[in-house]
Amino acid sequence: MKTPDMPEDESQRLQTLQSLHLLDTGPEERFDRLTRLARRVFGVPVALVSLIDENRQWFKSRNGLDITETPRRISFCGHAILGDDIFMVPDATLDERFADNPLVTGPPHVRFYAGMPLRAFDGRKMGTLCLIDHAPRSFTEDDARALRDLAAMAEQELAAIQLATLDELTRISNRRGFMMLGRYSLEVCRRQQLPATLVFIDLDNFKPVNDRFGHAEGDRALAEFARLLQANFRASDLVARIGGDEFVILLSDATLEQAGIAVEKFSDALAQLNRTPGRGYELAFSSGVVAFDAGRHASVDDLLQEGDALMYRMKAQRHGR
Repeated sequence: MKTPDMPEDESQRLQTLQSLHLLDTGPEERFDRLTRLARRVFGVPVALVSLIDENRQWFKSRNGLDITETPRRISFCGHAILGDDIFMVPDATLDERFADNPLVTGPPHVRFYAGMPLRAFDGRKMGTLCLIDHAPRSFTEDDARALRDLAAMAEQELAAIQLATLDELTRISNRRGFMMLGRYSLEVCRRQQLPATLVFIDLDNFKPVNDRFGHAEGDRALAEFARLLQANFRASDLVARIGGDEFVILLSDATLEQAGIAVEKFSDALAQLNRTPGRGYELAFSSGVVAFDAGRHASVDDLLQEGDALMYRMKAQRHGR
């Protein structure tokens, strides 16, 4: 049996999955109607919407199967999310990757499998819409098109969920998304005894940009600022816009000193942006950097409030107030 490899973006993929807030939730008609339709269209005994968590595959919708999850290491869907198109196994008993897999040798006795990866709004693969049969079978190009169409419908439902946690202007996490993902990130750091640091950022004197250049230019500047944050912090760092001109970055496995270096790097990048000819204005910011302390910060909100207060103290000192 071959255990599925890990996607290259596994850390970020799991963050996106957690932000959807779907794991271990109850049945939802919007997903159940898709698995009912899939069973009817393809004439298979089992159709699933499967989400690939850190160590398991969990079924958000299961039509024709009693169990709610299986270990990820034996999952077919764990293999499917490594590709961009349908992952198909015509007869698992003849495939050396799966012939001795417990899901093949025992219940649900998988022989045929076809799974189409489901992407969230940010493009990361959350799981699959998959079909299972107890007998080997072929899969035509018409079948493939139909499965892709059904998967696209499932992706639309995922996108609707994810958009509730994304800032519409900057396409980074909003406050709701940050609170969800931040809770998960801090719990991981707490369990693994890793450091974590929060950077709270507030733009200085941003209102005159809107007043002088218009709100369209102000929106463009905010989106540009967010893109610069993403480019200069690590891909594993959680970047969010939590207010009009307020941003936060949660750095997992990073000390206070390392976060300070990252802020300096970002400040240099922003200074370079400000030197762009013809801009007409400069962007500046104040920041508060706080190391996570499990004894002092019982929640993400505690960390956020301390970062906010520190940022305003730093802003007052800089402006002599």
